[in-house]
Amino acid sequence: MTAAEVPARRRVTLTGISSRAWEHPADRGALVALRELRGFDDVVRSFFGMWNERAFRLSALSSAIRVDHRQYPRVHKIYAEAAATLDMPTLPELYVAQSPHLNAQAVGLDKPFIVVNSACVQQLDDAELRCLLGHELGHVGSGHALYRTILIIVSGWAANLSWLPVGALALRGIIAAMMEWWRKAELSADRAGLLAGQDPAASLRLLMKLAGGGDLSQIDTAAFLEQAAEYAGGGDLRDSLHKLRMTAGSSHPVPVARAADLRRWIDSGGYATIIAGEYPRRDTDADASVTEEVKAAAQSYREAFSNSTDPLVGLLRRLGDGATDLGAWAGEGAARARTWVSGATGKGRRPGAGN
Repeated sequence: MTAAEVPARRRVTLTGISSRAWEHPADRGALVALRELRGFDDVVRSFFGMWNERAFRLSALSSAIRVDHRQYPRVHKIYAEAAATLDMPTLPELYVAQSPHLNAQAVGLDKPFIVVNSACVQQLDDAELRCLLGHELGHVGSGHALYRTILIIVSGWAANLSWLPVGALALRGIIAAMMEWWRKAELSADRAGLLAGQDPAASLRLLMKLAGGGDLSQIDTAAFLEQAAEYAGGGDLRDSLHKLRMTAGSSHPVPVARAADLRRWIDSGGYATIIAGEYPRRDTDADASVTEEVKAAAQSYREAFSNSTDPLVGLLRRLGDGATDLGAWAGEGAARARTWVSGATGKGRRPGAGN
């Protein structure tokens, strides 16, 4: 048996697992806050959801292959295994679309579905494909598709209100915070992929293939992680500024940063704790506290700020403890977005949290 082949009997079924178990603290804080917006989800669905979701699904139905036991049976088997491991209540539709690029996405609001590029089917082994499909199931389980739609809507508002300097600046601040949230949502989905496959080596191989293509015969995991460390802390202030420019408008962290974050999560014991059966259940989601989750998000940023080896961050630390307020700003971005949208829609908070 190869390292890439993990038998189903060795994977632990995570019965009743809540998406909060795999969500990055910054992602989780944003999601709990956004779920508190009474009526805003309905506004999004009413004005944008029905047409967009139907159009996307019809596009997949007409131009891709819908996966089941007859079409791409290997993919269907692995997909069903990943969903069963994450104890997904329903199995979203899955399509394979023709593309030479290693990529996949979760689409939709009321009935999300997943589209995987054909390159993934061809270039990923079973364990890597299971991680990829688990990643997309993680997006579905966390409701990321809906809230990314909110980001798209708010971005459209910013473009339409660009002639109003004050309104545009306020919206741009919200968009910056939500883009930062989406990058953390990708880290959450990486954790879900690991939990679905329960093979850390395969999760790292997947990120290596996303960075360098499908052939890993001349690639070394340790060297790849060394790249991640060099990216995180190497160079001087000029490199730090280049990284800021690269990251600001991107919805995805770079592959080496994703690999490093996943490795840190494993080393922290977070992964092992869940596999041992200690994780939040879906039936306790209604008890989630916005205040506590936003505090956890801010604390996550403070720790990242304190531990960062980036030259610019090091300079800011030397300028004084007040620089850590940058972490609090980012961690509380979701709460600011919630407050702004709540005022814009004239809606208040609904009692409790819940999904």
